[in-house]
Amino acid sequence: MALSNGVCLVSEIVIDALYKKYKPGLFKKPVEAVAGLSLRVPKGTVYGLVGPNGAGKSTTIRMLLNLIRPDKGEVRIGNKSISAVANADFLQAVGYLPENPYLYDHLTLRELLRFAGKACGMTAEQIATRIEALTRQTGIAHALKRRLHTFSKGMRQRAGLCFALLHDPELVILDEPMSGLDPLGRKMVCELILELKLQGKTVFFCSHILSDTERLCDRIAILDQGRLVREFEAEDLLAFRAGKRSLEDEFVAAVGGTH
Repeated sequence: MALSNGVCLVSEIVIDALYKKYKPGLFKKPVEAVAGLSLRVPKGTVYGLVGPNGAGKSTTIRMLLNLIRPDKGEVRIGNKSISAVANADFLQAVGYLPENPYLYDHLTLRELLRFAGKACGMTAEQIATRIEALTRQTGIAHALKRRLHTFSKGMRQRAGLCFALLHDPELVILDEPMSGLDPLGRKMVCELILELKLQGKTVFFCSHILSDTERLCDRIAILDQGRLVREFEAEDLLAFRAGKRSLEDEFVAAVGGTH
């Protein structure tokens, strides 16, 4: 999909020397959430960002989405700074699932997804086709007429996935997509991510579940206290999957001494 200014979201995503500080209170010292983070996410790959709580993962995602601005550094899509991309076009070409998705509790699932489709300019036929496919794939087609306030945590997570993917985005950003899911739900999300990769989508996600991250990703980065402490590529991942090395052991070695 090409944006109105000619930028194509299947281009490489570059996170270049990002810094972000927050001031937690009037008399409190600013907290450095992200400190000099640089990453490259090649098009059509699955990139996993892992780290302990408070490592800066969600802040990184918000800067990648252009929802907050970095104090220094930039995010680029291809050779174009994200700040120069038309925001409405960009957000329409991205699917985002936050860690704790807010859903309109008074709506039914079908009403929520129709709203999502209309907001993205989809036709009624396109919306109906995508609703049927996604709710069947995520296992919640039976709940289309139920109001969202009756959903369990796991069902809300599945609804959030449908909401994020309804418009068939080029770039999919998932913040803790396995949160609240049972083993069957986790299996479904893993299969969904692999299918998105086969379709040529770019997937960037954060997770605390290292086994799933190890299995799904083409690249993995460990973030700790806002800094990149390790990055693993194809050769490392082959070693993990062959049992010669352990991502869990590498993770503990990288961040264990700082906590």
